[in-house]
Amino acid sequence: MTTYLEAEANPIRNTGAIRIYGPEGFAGMRRACRLTAQCLDELAAIVVPGVTTQAIDDFVAKFARDHDTVSATLNYRGYPKSVCTSINHVVCHGIPNDKPLKEGDIVNIDVTFVVDGWHGDSSRMYPVGKLKRAAERLCEVTYRSLLIGIEAVKPGGHVGDIGEAIQAYAESERCSVVRDFCGHGVGKLFHDAPNVLHYGRRGDGPELKPGMIFTIEPMINLGRPHVKILNDGWTAVTRDRTLSAQYEHSLGVTETGCEVFTFSPGGLDTPGIAFQRDPAAAE
Repeated sequence: MTTYLEAEANPIRNTGAIRIYGPEGFAGMRRACRLTAQCLDELAAIVVPGVTTQAIDDFVAKFARDHDTVSATLNYRGYPKSVCTSINHVVCHGIPNDKPLKEGDIVNIDVTFVVDGWHGDSSRMYPVGKLKRAAERLCEVTYRSLLIGIEAVKPGGHVGDIGEAIQAYAESERCSVVRDFCGHGVGKLFHDAPNVLHYGRRGDGPELKPGMIFTIEPMINLGRPHVKILNDGWTAVTRDRTLSAQYEHSLGVTETGCEVFTFSPGGLDTPGIAFQRDPAAAE
């Protein structure tokens, strides 16, 4: 299988400088992100009680092969899988395994495909069967936090505007914002400048300029914001074992606002749609 490391012959490195992309960059991101969003759409039919996260990883790996692309996570800094699957109190970077999902679980699936050198990075929450209201509400608040962050992206604004908007909303809903992870520049590199914090103050951070491309990916907890990393070196969990959720989009700043590259082709990325899906209808 072709891995990300084998595909990464690109000499570009993260120097801390924020890149400004033109029409070619936006076109490249549209192609990569469209494929990622398509894969996330197709995953909706297989996330049901009893399926393992390894089966989800197998699906993503096969999807990549079938579409002549590679997963950016596979062997990235030693990460062993083609996708991240983060269940319940796992905040991010959960490693797929053979343990089956259970009724009432929530799982974040984070997919990044590399198409012609461009990285399409996105994640969504998936319900496993019928959810308790607390889990459903957390996903709704997290998705709304992402949309509020996107609404704050305007040329002439600042990265801090995004964080303040997300933090104010999430905390008004009696949830907390994880501080240990952030959004990031994306494009020809998987992770690039700037860092996009999901908390902060309006006016702080780099100015938003047309041509900037980055992710917004708030991680919102029902309890306190503190996390810890497990012994595998990757899996981040809430310290108080409360539920955590995350949604992620890749977007580019335009002259008037922004263009989101990773919206669902089938309109399946919102909790109101995804959580009403009848698994039997996909059989």
